[in-house]
Amino acid sequence: MASNGSKRRTGAEFRAARWLTRHPGATLTPAAVGASVIQLGTATTGMIVGSGATALVGWYRAHPGSFDNLAAPVLRAWKRRWISYVGPRWSGTMADCGLTREHRKTGEQLVPRLLRVRSYSTTTDTVHLRMVRGQSIEDYEARLSALRDAFRAERVGVERVRPRVLALIVQRGESFTEVIPAPEIPSGPDAVDLTSMYIGDDEFGADLRIALQGQHIFCAGASRAGKNSLGWGLLRTLAPMVRAGLVRLWVVDPKQMEFAKLAGVAHRYAADQDDCLDLLTDYVTDMQTRQALLRDKGRRKAAVTTETPLDLLILDEMAALTAFSDHVREVRKLISLIGSQGLASGNVMVGFVQDPTKDTVPVRDYFTTRLCLRVTVAAQVDMVLGEDARKRGALADEIPNVPGTAGIGYIIRPHTRAPLRFRLAYVDDAEVDELITALRTPPPGLRSVA
Repeated sequence: MASNGSKRRTGAEFRAARWLTRHPGATLTPAAVGASVIQLGTATTGMIVGSGATALVGWYRAHPGSFDNLAAPVLRAWKRRWISYVGPRWSGTMADCGLTREHRKTGEQLVPRLLRVRSYSTTTDTVHLRMVRGQSIEDYEARLSALRDAFRAERVGVERVRPRVLALIVQRGESFTEVIPAPEIPSGPDAVDLTSMYIGDDEFGADLRIALQGQHIFCAGASRAGKNSLGWGLLRTLAPMVRAGLVRLWVVDPKQMEFAKLAGVAHRYAADQDDCLDLLTDYVTDMQTRQALLRDKGRRKAAVTTETPLDLLILDEMAALTAFSDHVREVRKLISLIGSQGLASGNVMVGFVQDPTKDTVPVRDYFTTRLCLRVTVAAQVDMVLGEDARKRGALADEIPNVPGTAGIGYIIRPHTRAPLRFRLAYVDDAEVDELITALRTPPPGLRSVA
């Protein structure tokens, strides 16, 4: 690369030296082996290398958990870095996808610099790169489809790491080939963290956790996409708090199917249109009463106690209320009040819908945490997750409509605004019955948590 305004390129020997500096392993590993051969001899060096390989294989066989968590990602990343993303292949891919630039003085081709590769799972790579000066994340968003085909990947997403540094999330295969077990019912209220509720696994093999306290949750997905595993999974985790009176369930179930088993254990349950309106009206009245109580006590936020429990409002198939009900205007007003005023007083909504369009669910912007499972129209992805979510790699409309993909979807990472692929933990009928039994069991004693 030219410097100080010169039109000449840096010499090849200095470019090579710079490359070796950036990749010390390429120099140090052969040098260490060569030094060992000279100092210790071929036989001794072979024994050292063989012992290291044997120890690695022994670790692989004896402790799969620690090996897969610690060693496998490093070995996988090294392999893919020097096979899938090796220099000429990387440069060629960037050039073919229109992500290189020509130096205006020397004519040298400027290629985005590959910084590192991480492979935390067997199917997904995270490739960090430094953009060429003058590029932006929008340049890469516009070429994700081309990059996906160039990498022979199932999906490529992008996120901004820091100025001029991006991460490409390269999904090379299906991350979720097995059903994820349902969350265990905790032993007691003290074991429940309302700010970190486990709901499934992400594409990197880590737990997917979301906050319930202080958030309204919105889940959209086509029929049979697996939406209600979110609701049942949250309820299994909340069971001890419901039993202890620390959480009250208000269930609006127009379909009278998915959450019908909660009719006998919820604080309030409604299915008929008129009953649903009455429930929402009472919920808002209760919310406003609590707000007045907090105001009189000079408190800005309600603690979760038996006197001020977390009031969880479950809205199944919201379109039946917000678009097709006889009380559309009243329902929309009530949900808007809850969405705009309820979080500080401990009034939380979890809503489910098949069609997330603005005409059907005009109140969706009040939901602060959103999950998008399989949808049928590409535009619906941005409707749920926000503008340009699909451009950055949230391909929820391309999830196959087969039973094996139920529960797979996308959520937006809070800090980078990048899409994260996940799969919800599956709650079967037997586990729903176990939950209902647990909710009906009298608690050993009431406890409060601040």
